[in-house]
Amino acid sequence: MKTWPSSLAGKKGLILGLTNDHSIAWGCAREARMQGAEVVVSCLNETAYKFVEPLARELEVPLYCCNVEQPEALESFIEKALLHLGPFDFVIHAIAWAPLEDLQGTVLDCSGPDFARAMQISCYSFAQIAKLCASHMPNGGSFVTINYLGAIAAVPHYGLMGPIKAALESMVKYLAMELGPKKLRVHAVSPGLTLTRAPSGSGIEVFDQMVTNARHRAPLGRLVTLEEVARPVIFLCSDAASGMTGQTIYVDAGCHAVAS
Repeated sequence: MKTWPSSLAGKKGLILGLTNDHSIAWGCAREARMQGAEVVVSCLNETAYKFVEPLARELEVPLYCCNVEQPEALESFIEKALLHLGPFDFVIHAIAWAPLEDLQGTVLDCSGPDFARAMQISCYSFAQIAKLCASHMPNGGSFVTINYLGAIAAVPHYGLMGPIKAALESMVKYLAMELGPKKLRVHAVSPGLTLTRAPSGSGIEVFDQMVTNARHRAPLGRLVTLEEVARPVIFLCSDAASGMTGQTIYVDAGCHAVAS
């Protein structure tokens, strides 16, 4: 029987950024497993490990700590993943962070060190991961990161993360250009507001107000679900997306298409 091209049957991949059962990394890991993929997942540290290990056990996938601020930790995570998977086909980067005061404050008031650290974790780490993983993807494959509307439009109360997400969106395009000759594709998926523990969500002081505004603004009149975000991510990791690269795919109930 011919495998449907959007299936991940026989595919292997890495998913970074598991925080809880509402996180996008969790939704992607669950969907990837449902589509037949073998995956290895990461969480930040030992404290996080205690909370998310039951989730990894539920999916029967290996879980390792990986702080992307530490190059040696990232290299170690990839080495461990290779032991489980061998060469792999996709990498999903679902990591973002900024200091709470900068999420609740203004871009004008953010400090240089905080900006640099948030950029390192939320944007530069995607390039680091791509560089380290590319040589282990001999048959080509996909890199997917998670973005937000604040990358292309100024979103009130999104603060420091707006410019950082804009840099991440640009990073996707440049990596797509540089990795294309190796048959490696690069994308961002830009979800609408979801009830996650991401810095672009519950760390924002007026998040409840943002949720209400998003529901009113969205042509579909609602927020998106975790499953609705995960499925396009998995599609981009599949052979069905083999002719696509360098794009940002919006999964936001249509918010990006409507002027505020």
